Amino acid sequence: MGAESSLVAEELRRILGNHVFNHAAGRIYGPDCGFQIFKSDRSKVRYTDGAFIRKGKLPGDKPPKGHCRVAPDLAIEAVSPNDTAREVEEKVEEWLSAGVRLVWVLYPDTRRIHVHRKDGTITRLQQNDPLSGEKVLLGFKCRVADIFKGI
Repeated sequence: MGAESSLVAEELRRILGNHVFNHAAGRIYGPDCGFQIFKSDRSKVRYTDGAFIRKGKLPGDKPPKGHCRVAPDLAIEAVSPNDTAREVEEKVEEWLSAGVRLVWVLYPDTRRIHVHRKDGTITRLQQNDPLSGEKVLLGFKCRVADIFKGI
């Protein structure tokens, strides 16, 4: 990950984390949390640039000691300079196929966010658009521009 994409992902995790904390909605995980949730390869581990797991989904609402074997409800991917479109699409498909309900792909170069849903619909958001947690994280909303303000 590049510095710019790292900064953008961190800003979104901060904004999202504040909402999750204030509403006791669940937990936010950073880029060092591995998810081992892929049915096609049980040994495969993938890392998001950020993830949300709603309250009540993890056993006892406790994080596991090792890799998480529960699909996050929301995955964040921040596109880095060396990421290809194909790689990004493959990551999104893997997350959705593994049970993730919402994937937010951040594009620092264009300051846009693509919202991918389990039903296959995609929404392309620009600077003045609101980013919403939809049914995955009720009540969460922020302007796309707020996520990219540091770059």
